[in-house]
Amino acid sequence: MRPELSQYNHLSAGKVREIYEIDDDNLLMVVSDRISAYDHILDTEIPDKGRILTAMSVWFFDAIDFPNHLAGPIDDERIPDEVLGRALVCRKLEMIPFECVARGYLTGSALAEYQETGAVCGIELPEGLRESSRLPHPIFTPATKAELGDHDENVTFEEVAERLGEARATELRDATLAIYTRAAELALEHDLILADTKFEFGVDEDGRLVLADEVLTPDSSRYWPADEYEEGKVQPSFDKQFVRNWLTGPKSGWDKSSNTQPPPLPGGVVEATRERYIEAYERVSGEKFGNWIGSCV
Repeated sequence: MRPELSQYNHLSAGKVREIYEIDDDNLLMVVSDRISAYDHILDTEIPDKGRILTAMSVWFFDAIDFPNHLAGPIDDERIPDEVLGRALVCRKLEMIPFECVARGYLTGSALAEYQETGAVCGIELPEGLRESSRLPHPIFTPATKAELGDHDENVTFEEVAERLGEARATELRDATLAIYTRAAELALEHDLILADTKFEFGVDEDGRLVLADEVLTPDSSRYWPADEYEEGKVQPSFDKQFVRNWLTGPKSGWDKSSNTQPPPLPGGVVEATRERYIEAYERVSGEKFGNWIGSCV
């Protein structure tokens, strides 16, 4: 008999994830269908999004040779029926207070910073780079973890080292870039460009660095179709950019600068976003999403 979710102590809620305590050593991480944009949790959910993110994280945890926080299988008996397929049993860790971002291409906030300063997080870059330019080599651009509703803020490697020590900061940078490089290779095998991604790490009881939270999902990464890549323009992507584009377009009637709650998403945007998430998982993993659902019940 599986436990009820209500039997576990609810510890925290993020934009997408809910964390419960199973016992002294383990947590239950439940991934909802919520979607956020521009630091707002939207009123409209994306059906199956939590299952897709969970499936993609599990696939990459298995494919990447690095210690991770998983502490049980996808059908672990400690997972309540009501969240099977969207929940994982994870080890408790002391979490690192930085988002560890790897970038192989220049876009988003990194492009804006580069255009203003010629650098990203203190890393000088060559002149003449444009939207979606491939960088000479991947770079580590850490950020602070913001409270719910606030913006993450980019920081330099030196700021990470000042807080965590040179050795730990170097370990984080090396791990982030190594995992990104391997994941980018795996993605390219399936005709996808992994433009950038962010990781979270924790430290276990032995002081070992452990990959945690979600990993290489469309929520934490930018995936572009390789056959459509063209430097100098914004690329089509397998993430929530479809939602962002609608919110800032004329049909939503929403003013991004107003700090008001965004309007509900129309059905067409919801379905198109769901399809993009599923396509990202299926292209990277080579698995059908329906098979993931079947393996969890």
